[in-house]
Amino acid sequence: MPHDTGLMATVAVGLTAAFAAALIVMRIGLPPIVGYLLAGVAIGPFTPGFVADAALAPQLAEIGVILLLFGVGIHFSPGDLLAVRGIALPGAVGQITFTTLVGLGAASLWGWTTGEGLVFGLALSVASTVVLLRALEARDEVQTGAGRTAIGWLLVQDLAMVMVLVLLPIFAGQLGGVTAGDGELDLLPTLASTFGKIAAFALLMLVVGARFIPWLLRQVRGMGSRELFVLAVLATALGIAYGGAEIFGISFALGAFVAGLVVGQSETGHDAEVEIAPLRDAFLVLFFVSVGMLVDPAFLFDAPGQIALVVAIIVLGNGLAALTLVTMLRGQRRTALTVAAGLTQIGEFSFIVAQVGRSLDLLPVEGYNLILAGALVSITLNPVVFRSADMLAARRSIPAAG
Repeated sequence: MPHDTGLMATVAVGLTAAFAAALIVMRIGLPPIVGYLLAGVAIGPFTPGFVADAALAPQLAEIGVILLLFGVGIHFSPGDLLAVRGIALPGAVGQITFTTLVGLGAASLWGWTTGEGLVFGLALSVASTVVLLRALEARDEVQTGAGRTAIGWLLVQDLAMVMVLVLLPIFAGQLGGVTAGDGELDLLPTLASTFGKIAAFALLMLVVGARFIPWLLRQVRGMGSRELFVLAVLATALGIAYGGAEIFGISFALGAFVAGLVVGQSETGHDAEVEIAPLRDAFLVLFFVSVGMLVDPAFLFDAPGQIALVVAIIVLGNGLAALTLVTMLRGQRRTALTVAAGLTQIGEFSFIVAQVGRSLDLLPVEGYNLILAGALVSITLNPVVFRSADMLAARRSIPAAG
C-alpha cells in the first residue's frame, strides 16, 4: 500500500549525508560538526537535489535538544562548579556580558532594534558544549585544572542560556517582538505566573521526582534488562520535558535540564548518561543537519564583511575576553589559554537562542544567517586556535596540567 515516507527519507538521507560529510571533513582535520552542518546545507531548500522535509527536521532536532539538556543536567555537579567558582562564575558572566554588548553594538550599526541586537549578542556569547568537550577529550585535558575550569565556565554559560530561553518569551513584547499569547502581556503578572509555574515544577521534581525517579531507575536496572533501562531513561527525559511543557508551560529545554538534574544526583546517573549517549548523539546530528538546512550558501558570498565581523566577535571577542578575565581572576596562564581557545566558537545553544529569537520576531533573517555562518566558520577555525594556544603555551613553558 502507498504510504508517506517523508520521515524515513529525512532521517535516512540526513544521517547518510551527515556521515559522508563528516568522513570528508575529519580527513582534513576539521570537527565532524562542520560536516553535519554542510550535510544540512546539501539537503536543504537552497541547494539542488533532494530536499528534506522542512517540517519534520525541526521536530527531530527538538528531541536532540531535549537529550542534550538532559545530559547537561546529569553532568551538572554543584561540587564541581563550586571548585572552580572563583574563576568560572564571574568569568562566564563577564564574558557573556561583554560579547552581548559587542554584538548589540554591531547590530546597531546595521540598523537593527535593541531587542534584535540583544538576541544576536547573546547567541554569539555561548560556546558549543559538544565542540569544547570533544576538543578537551582529544587533548586529554578533561580532568586537568584547565579542563575543569573550561567545563565549569561552559556550565555557567549553559545555565545562563536556559534562563534566557525562559525569559525571552516574557520580555519579547517589551523588546519589540511578539508575545507568546494573543496580545500584550502585563509584565509583572506574567513574570509572577511564569516563575510560579517554574517553582511549582521544580518543587514537584525535588520533592517527588527526586525520590521516585531514582527509585524507579534502580528497580529497572535491577531487573537486568538493558533495553528496559534505556527505555526508562528515555521516558524520563522526554516524558518530563513534554509534561513540563504541557502542564506547567515551561520550555522543553528547562524540563529536560531539571530531569537530568534529578537523574544525575542518583546512583544510576552515570549509567543513564552512558546508555543515552548514543541516541543523544544521533539526534544531535539531526539537530545540526536541521540547522544546516537553514543556511543559504549564497549568503556566504553576499555578506562577506558582516560575516567577517561576526567571526571576529566570536573568535577575538570571546577569546580575548576570556583570556583577560581569567588573568584578572588570578587563574594560571595555561588555564587562561585553554578557556580562551575553547570559547572561540559557537554551537548548539546559539542556534537554539537564535531559533527562539526568530519565533518571537526578535531576530531578522539576516541575523539568523549571520549566526549560522559564524558558527560554521568558527567551528572550522577552532582546531587552529587550539594549536596556536598550544604553541604559545609551549613557548612560555607553561605546565600542561594548568
